[in-house]
Amino acid sequence: MSDLPIPRPRRRALLSGAFALGAGAVLGTALPGTAGAAAGAALAGPVISGCVAWGAREPSSPVKLLATGPQKIIVHHTATPNSTDYSQAHAFGLSRSIQNDHMDARGWIDSGQHFTISRGGWITEGRHSSAAALAAGVQQVESAHCTGQNTVAVGIENEGTYTSVDPRSAQYAKLVDLCAYICSQYGLRAYQIFGHRDFNNTECPGDRLYALLPQLRADVAARIGGSPEWGGWPVARLGDSGERIRSLQYLLASRGASIVADGSFGPATESAVRAFQTTNRAGVDGVAGNQTWHQLAHPLARGTQGDAVKALQGQLVARGQTLVVDGSFGPGTEAGVRAFQTSAGLPADGVADARTWSRLLA
Repeated sequence: MSDLPIPRPRRRALLSGAFALGAGAVLGTALPGTAGAAAGAALAGPVISGCVAWGAREPSSPVKLLATGPQKIIVHHTATPNSTDYSQAHAFGLSRSIQNDHMDARGWIDSGQHFTISRGGWITEGRHSSAAALAAGVQQVESAHCTGQNTVAVGIENEGTYTSVDPRSAQYAKLVDLCAYICSQYGLRAYQIFGHRDFNNTECPGDRLYALLPQLRADVAARIGGSPEWGGWPVARLGDSGERIRSLQYLLASRGASIVADGSFGPATESAVRAFQTTNRAGVDGVAGNQTWHQLAHPLARGTQGDAVKALQGQLVARGQTLVVDGSFGPGTEAGVRAFQTSAGLPADGVADARTWSRLLA
């Protein structure tokens, strides 16, 4: 076989998913009424060679089609040799080898990622039905590329190891094309593009590719509009106190932690942070930093309820807004979010996404 052997990645600890439907070469276009069409002028998508085209095996069990679209894009590298074979045949062999490793060595139902970009700039579908879901622009396929994010993020593998060298220009150009198309189809913004290491304790996607992410966001924003800047996360640790800590505690409680939101970062909060970090394969240090906040701060919109909404409401109250911290995201909370977004120079859409959260917590 001409397949490139894929060593078991040192950087990965992934979840599996489950839905199945083969696809040949796909040229993406936004459909009327989809999230992408609503976001503005639809972009023509890049050519994606589907699972049938590259000779994929059938999934070992049905792949799961989720009810909603993604909230972000996560960029990876394969941590394999930087091949000088830039042919489509090599790209197809790479996809087969990745699938074989994921199914045989790891026991997953299919390839873990949604899409793969070869060194030659060929884009292939990873997990079955990912291309069809993207073309429709409404739902996504559950994946296995990033622990804690497999139901909310599109995963893109980039062939190669980018710890000390940059991707080839042809490969990077296709990454821009694919990210812009995904954003257009699902109504995502350019700042919602991240690297694997933002969520899990890993070197992926390599220092050099990770350093290119601000440029990637800017290049995608040039295609779809909007600002590529999203902000950053604060650091919270043992001994800290205040509304930020109360928000952290509410967010931990929303993910199952038995913790009192008293605004004091004591031993119980540190223990809860460590447990959460362990579950989500983040760096386990008991300090709430980049990976911890990224995993905790899911977007919130009108109609949601629970402790995460209390964290949001508490932040708004701390900024002078008159709200009841009741955990119910109603019209008053939506208006409060819009008012904060306006004051912070953000799009006032009333949705507390990662950028809104980062500005609230800063």
